[in-house]
Amino acid sequence: MRMKDKVAIVTGGAGGIGEAISRAFVAEGAKVAIADLKLDAATTTADVLTKMGPGAAMPVAMDVADEASVNAGVAAVATAWGGVDVLVANAGVQIVHRVEDFPFADWKRVLAIHLDGAFLTTKACVPSMKARGGGVILYMGSVHSKEASPLKSAYVAAKHGILGLARVVAKEGAAHGIRANVICPGFVKTPLVEKQIPEQAKTLGISEEDVVKKVMLGQTVDGEFTTLDDVARVATFLASFPTDALTGQSIVVSHGWCMS
Repeated sequence: MRMKDKVAIVTGGAGGIGEAISRAFVAEGAKVAIADLKLDAATTTADVLTKMGPGAAMPVAMDVADEASVNAGVAAVATAWGGVDVLVANAGVQIVHRVEDFPFADWKRVLAIHLDGAFLTTKACVPSMKARGGGVILYMGSVHSKEASPLKSAYVAAKHGILGLARVVAKEGAAHGIRANVICPGFVKTPLVEKQIPEQAKTLGISEEDVVKKVMLGQTVDGEFTTLDDVARVATFLASFPTDALTGQSIVVSHGWCMS
């Protein structure tokens, strides 16, 4: 088991990519805090994963855009399990508009959840990692950390920002054994992506089929969505990698959509 007894926090861990990563970590023997805005969903997921084993899971209520909520959640994990070894800053939201139509409140919400959330959870976890002699921080970026698409100005700006944050954390954390990397998936067919299909079809004036085939998957090598398992495998690899050879990096998981 590559992560036996490691303590991990996965934000947005109750469903989608976060749940898949949490499941993979528990299967490798980790203790995983399912940190989510929806405590009921986090509790359900934690119960399922604990029964699955061989690791364990606990639910944590957390609003990643609220510093007090983040600090309280991280403190609860440290109290229960002694500290934090791995952080997966995964929580996210998507709102699409053309730039000139983008409500400022929506812009701020997207950046708060993605970028502020990554910063606040990092800030809260680093002291524990230093005390434990090291740790791993994985940020959920996107192909949109490197590319751009219409209607996604806030999301693309936030995901580009995460690259910069990760690189600084990799530099600052190196002396303390802390590594930081960014996972950059292509389109994963989660509820977040499924919601975008009719929205983009309406805004772009094309069919939902064309949104999928041309907008989302048109640049892949096989016309396939990135899967939850694809992303979870990469997260497990990075979380368990034993040296500083992989830090400050962005790993693209996109079926060839982006090759940088």
